[in-house]
Amino acid sequence: MRSGTLVAAAVALLSLGLIGGGIAAAQQGGSQKEMTPEQKAAMEAWMKAATPGEGHKVLEPTIGNWTATTTMWEAPGAPPQQSEGTAENAWVLGGRFVRETVHGEFNGMKFEGLGYTGYDNFKKQYVGAWMDTMGTMMMISTGTADPSGKVITATSTMDDVTTGKKVAVREVTKIVDANKHVFEMYGAGPSGKEFKMMEIVYTRR
Repeated sequence: MRSGTLVAAAVALLSLGLIGGGIAAAQQGGSQKEMTPEQKAAMEAWMKAATPGEGHKVLEPTIGNWTATTTMWEAPGAPPQQSEGTAENAWVLGGRFVRETVHGEFNGMKFEGLGYTGYDNFKKQYVGAWMDTMGTMMMISTGTADPSGKVITATSTMDDVTTGKKVAVREVTKIVDANKHVFEMYGAGPSGKEFKMMEIVYTRR
C-alpha cells in the first residue's frame, strides 16, 4: 500500500511540476503566458480526483458518536454472541475519509478497532481499511452504493489463522436514517453457503 501511495504521489508531483512550469513562465514574463492545454488538463484531472464529492456525502450520516451493539454467529443456526461498545466517526483529511474508532469488549477482553472509509473518485468505488486488537492484519475492502445511496455493498477477504487460508466476505452498510446505521458481514458457512456472520447496529448517542 505504501509503494502504491508513493507512486501516486510521484505522478501527482510530476503533474504539478508541469503545471508549475507554466505558472512560473507566466510570472517571469516569458513567451508562455499561460499553461499549455496539457498542463490545464493535468491540473483539472488531479483537482477532480482530489476533491470530495457526491460519493463522500453518502457517508455524512455516519459521522458522530455511537453506541455499537455487535451480534456474532459462529455458524448458521448457532446461538448469537452479543456485546456493546462505542464508536466515534469523524472526517479526516479534509472530508476525504471517515475515521472510525471503536472501544468495547469481546469475550471479556477489551477490544479496540480503527477503520478508514472513503470514496475513490478515480476508481468510482468505496474503499475501506480496518484493523483491531484481535489480530495484526489489515482488512481492505472495496464496494459501491445502490442508487439511493443508503446501502453500500463491499467485498473483502479475511485471513483465517486456523486454516491458513483467506476467506471471502461480503459487507453491507445500511444507512437507516441520521441516527442509525447497520453494518452486516457475510461469509461462507461449513456447507459453503453464505450466512450472516456479524451485525453491528450503530445508534447515535
